[in-house]
Amino acid sequence: MMFYYLKLYLITFSAFIVIDMVWLGLVARTFYQKHLGFIMASSPNWIAAIIFYLLFIAGLLFFVVVPGLKDDSLKKSLLRAVMFGLITYGTYDLTNLAVVKDWPVIVTVVDMIWGVVLSVSVGFVGLQAGRKLT
Repeated sequence: MMFYYLKLYLITFSAFIVIDMVWLGLVARTFYQKHLGFIMASSPNWIAAIIFYLLFIAGLLFFVVVPGLKDDSLKKSLLRAVMFGLITYGTYDLTNLAVVKDWPVIVTVVDMIWGVVLSVSVGFVGLQAGRKLT
């Protein structure tokens, strides 16, 4: 059973990396540079980024994918993914909006929408992988 969850984690993690890198590298790069360039580091803190990725996937599996596999309801699973993305990205973005001087509202809105899209997309991949792995 542990091997099943490890494979599920790795597949879901891989999907997350691919989808998020397309977003960050191709789609939103100029958006974030335009709106957050005044506070962006010249290069990412990769240790912090990797820890975030590892934790986010663990949360997505725990709160979305595994419960979705157990109740076998795509609709419930996608709703959980929407809520997971909204809450996780919302926590980050709304906190920044509250405490970071000149944090752009547009970044908060776009990033929260991205969190939902990312969670639903990756959650769906995780669900499909989990079904095929059994």
